[in-house]
Amino acid sequence: MTKTRQAQNIHFGVDYYPEHWERERWETDAKLMQDMGMQVVRMAEFSWHKLEPEEGRYDFTWLDDVISLLADYGIKTILGTPSAAPPAWMIQKHPDILPIDREGRVRGFGGRHHDCQSNPTYRSYIRKMVTNLAKQYGENENIIGWQVDNELGNSHQDLCTCDHCKNRFQTWLREKYHTTDQLNAAWGTAFWSQEYNNFSEIHTPRITVTGENPSAMLDWKRFCSDLIVDFAKEQADIIRKYAKDQFVTHNYMGFADKVDYYKLSEILDFVAHDQYPQGFYLEETPHEKNHVLAATLDVVRSYKNMPFWIMEQQSGITGWEVMGRAPAPGQLSLWALQSVAHGADAVVFFRWRTCAMGTEQYWHGILPHSGNPGRRYAELKDMIQTMSPIMEEIKGSMPKTEVGIVFSFDQDYAFTIQPHHKDLNYIHQVQKYYQAFYEQNIPVDFVQESGDFAKYRLLVAPLQYLMNPELEEKYISYVKNGGHLVLTMRTGVKDEHNLCMTDRELPGRLSEIAGIEVLDYDCLWDTEVEINYQDQVYKGVVWSDLMQLVSEHTKTMASYASEFYAGEPCVTAHPYGKGICYYIGTEPKEELMQALMEDICKQAEISALANKVTEVEFMTRENETSRYLFILNHSNESREYELPDTEYHMIKGETAGRISPYEVQILKKNL
Repeated sequence: MTKTRQAQNIHFGVDYYPEHWERERWETDAKLMQDMGMQVVRMAEFSWHKLEPEEGRYDFTWLDDVISLLADYGIKTILGTPSAAPPAWMIQKHPDILPIDREGRVRGFGGRHHDCQSNPTYRSYIRKMVTNLAKQYGENENIIGWQVDNELGNSHQDLCTCDHCKNRFQTWLREKYHTTDQLNAAWGTAFWSQEYNNFSEIHTPRITVTGENPSAMLDWKRFCSDLIVDFAKEQADIIRKYAKDQFVTHNYMGFADKVDYYKLSEILDFVAHDQYPQGFYLEETPHEKNHVLAATLDVVRSYKNMPFWIMEQQSGITGWEVMGRAPAPGQLSLWALQSVAHGADAVVFFRWRTCAMGTEQYWHGILPHSGNPGRRYAELKDMIQTMSPIMEEIKGSMPKTEVGIVFSFDQDYAFTIQPHHKDLNYIHQVQKYYQAFYEQNIPVDFVQESGDFAKYRLLVAPLQYLMNPELEEKYISYVKNGGHLVLTMRTGVKDEHNLCMTDRELPGRLSEIAGIEVLDYDCLWDTEVEINYQDQVYKGVVWSDLMQLVSEHTKTMASYASEFYAGEPCVTAHPYGKGICYYIGTEPKEELMQALMEDICKQAEISALANKVTEVEFMTRENETSRYLFILNHSNESREYELPDTEYHMIKGETAGRISPYEVQILKKNL
């Protein structure tokens, strides 16, 4: 990637919607942004009708004017392609662009993402629009980059199942399996007389009378992901044809699973993300989910293994029909710098001014409805002006971690189709393991199954439900060569086609490194199981694997203390080659999870950045010459802390060892 495509020296910006306000206001906005220290705006991602008010009549004059005006105040622009909001005239002329849900209902105009991404007519409109935009702005020095669409996958959870999607799905399956005999074998269609004689008999998955084929549903989810990647790539390819020195990115949504973000990342210069710590849709408060906020940022960094952008960072109360809490003074800055601590090189706030119309009237921006600067403006202005030189210094640096957590969209898809237990959720399970390290102040990377396991001293692989020979060999080699591997319940259950494996006991070939076999299991509906660990009784939930030791070297670390399998192993450790494989046969509740991961980290000789301090987060980034330690106080009270490393010196903050409410301190150490 060229320096230009990384957008060097851009670190703070805001999402701007000039089409929502009178032209006379634009210069006032530009001046206020300049005073605040904003360097870039994102615009136009929902402006299709303004750009093409009638078919074939393009009007870019308003956009030209605002781009030029902002440039006069030293502010660059990122353009969003408007494919998330096809205009009414297009839907009126081509109603088949509207998506169809699994119940066969057409979803109507009036929201956003009201489109079928398979529809060839819609694709042709998008190609024309993106081509015209790229030709107009591809060499404009005030445009630094592009955002393709907006939050791809958002609003498309059960969409679309129309005939265009059916045709593309059939083509996708034909390319994958070549013959229906191979497809029938992979899908296990002998069950319930579901065999297909030709690909034309296969439809998109509408609501059935009862049950669904889990193998077919897994391929459907994979197809939907590939469709979205293709949808984005078509636009990115056009942009790159005309905009050779401008970056292409997309705004992700953390762990959202409609599209495989690893695959989508391959077509982007870097990844961007939308971070809303106090979203009105969240059940828990940020205090209860600080680890989830951190995990979300870390998984975004993992998708391309490089620093990322925040394209939408919360800047006020969130809300559509209902609203969330008001961020307390200091929290907006804290959350923005939490993004930086985990790898963001630029933070773009959503939004500039709270909108007076439409669905997002109560999704508050930096400015209130009145447009008059208030406490949010003042707080973020102070943070931006303090942080801008520091951001320039730390750009490009990355966390250095010794712990990796394997994260897979395929595993998530499989558990979404067959969750086993009403409370078993793959992403939540991954986040629970993450939480144990977060609360120990141990940084974590997420890693895809095809990634480099050898980088990590300790690797945690939750719910490795789908298994194949190549992945088995990776885990075996990792442990043999000295790695500490944590496997969990429901490992090695199915093959890559979502068919149960039958050639040996669970966890299949991985018994070789785990030193155990799972002979039975118990789905813990509405109950908990007691577990003895280090002379204390803890609790497990959701699941119990009933296992036997198959190696004389396997050690029982914890055993069940209730149910008919009391006394049997629950957690084991097995030395193999130069490493150790741990197997956890239940979902540990928080106290047991903490105790287990602390013990395993000690055995793997992994040290923490600092001692535990309630609601205080520690995170590092480093480059070839320096390590930067971020200390973030998520509480509304002052906290004291101690660092085991005394070589750091303060570059943001006041008193080392004490941190004020919602304060962020940044320390630096020369390497």
